[in-house]
Amino acid sequence: MNLETALAEITKTLAAHNEWLLIHESGKSFALQTKEIEFNLERGRIILGFLDEKGFQVWRVASYQSESEKLRLEVTRNFGRDSERIRFVPRASAAELGAAVELARLEKANQIAALIVAENPLSKLVRVALNETNGRFAEIVFQDAKKKRIAALADVSAVVTPENVLTTAILWLAKLQARTKNPVNEIWILAEKKPYKNLRKLHALLREDWKSKICVKEISRQGAKAQSEQIISKRNLNIADLWGEKPPKIQSASDAKLSRAAEEIVRLAPEKIDFVLTRHGETLRFFGLPFARARITGETEKVWFGTEPAKRILNERTREEFFELLETLETYRRFDSANKRHEFFRRAPEAWLESILRRNIKPLDGNLILSPIHNQFRAAGDTIDLLALRKDGRLVIIELKVAPDREMIFQAADYWRKIELQRRGGNLKAAEIFGDLEIADKPTIVYLAAPTLTFHRDFNFLSKTVSPEIEIYRFDLNENWRENLKVMKVSRVKN
Repeated sequence: MNLETALAEITKTLAAHNEWLLIHESGKSFALQTKEIEFNLERGRIILGFLDEKGFQVWRVASYQSESEKLRLEVTRNFGRDSERIRFVPRASAAELGAAVELARLEKANQIAALIVAENPLSKLVRVALNETNGRFAEIVFQDAKKKRIAALADVSAVVTPENVLTTAILWLAKLQARTKNPVNEIWILAEKKPYKNLRKLHALLREDWKSKICVKEISRQGAKAQSEQIISKRNLNIADLWGEKPPKIQSASDAKLSRAAEEIVRLAPEKIDFVLTRHGETLRFFGLPFARARITGETEKVWFGTEPAKRILNERTREEFFELLETLETYRRFDSANKRHEFFRRAPEAWLESILRRNIKPLDGNLILSPIHNQFRAAGDTIDLLALRKDGRLVIIELKVAPDREMIFQAADYWRKIELQRRGGNLKAAEIFGDLEIADKPTIVYLAAPTLTFHRDFNFLSKTVSPEIEIYRFDLNENWRENLKVMKVSRVKN
């Protein structure tokens, strides 16, 4: 394709609307304004850039198709190792979009139910519905050839995390088991290839009694055009099976260096501003709230600033606005803010708590040593709040919450798996993330910390479904942690 002509056509299509939905091939969508989408011609390639909840994303456009005010793109990055098909669609009204989404999800739920019956002779459907809470799950109950009732759960939204799926399945099964009439004691979790792999690993971290009640099965597409489907069952994994895979590479501590621009910004208020390293630069945070981003483009350092998706480039013309933003953060992003309803006080509270502990971990546990750079430690695409080392050499994952979160226990369990894989593979030692300190050849420990009233009401029940091989501690914090962090109670989680 002629790149200049293609870029002109893409730009013309985008200019026709002020708001777009970026729709991934998984079905996940993200709303963007036209000014938040960048298409540029760089070194003989069309480059797409946009800012989403994960930060600034950069892709190379391999091909595109413009039709009926819509853009279809095939994009790649990491030298072609990552590829995806995405669409830009003019944003419809919420009501129209919601009705279409619900109908599509219900249709998918019925397709999955029909597949179950087709693959299980003499079985009979009892119920097919979307879950009442958010309509993201297909809830199916069927009766097998022996008149035994079995439940099946499937994500029909393509946006739900494995931890959410497993949590929903366990709580629904507990509800079905408690019924006096026609109780259900077994549940299937049905998922397509990628989520199936992640769910299977998470399932391995359950207690044996819960493993026996929950079956994770793959919906596999067959045929040249993947037009037919079948349900594939494999044996349950044990925790020991998880250590056979190759751990992903992690960044060496010696490679983690701040850009000059980021260093200068941190120096403006080092007791309040910290940074998080990402693939394409650094995110600067004021008590955990991202307010600027530094990135090297070619040989030039660029800084964007602002707390909204529409960020501005820092230059001589915008310098005054940048310092006005800092002054506003100083005024409202503090424990004694005069306006605690201000967005700068309310936003990113977990990151605020993490930034406090990042500077001084001793109030949580005086035996901990934090890695000098690995706050928001990346493990296979996920970010762990804090990774520390106890004085006895044992690794500690610290997961923080300031609002009730049902999935907290399973997030922590999955982080434990990923860090254990790195520890057992020797990657953490090789990367020298704790300098010359020795990492003990003992399993990682998990600390879960939250204000006392913030632990979810289902926490104790769900924690009892996790394997006792994972050593977990609960830290109850004071409610006014922004002013003066204190640990009110420490207890070993009885899993």
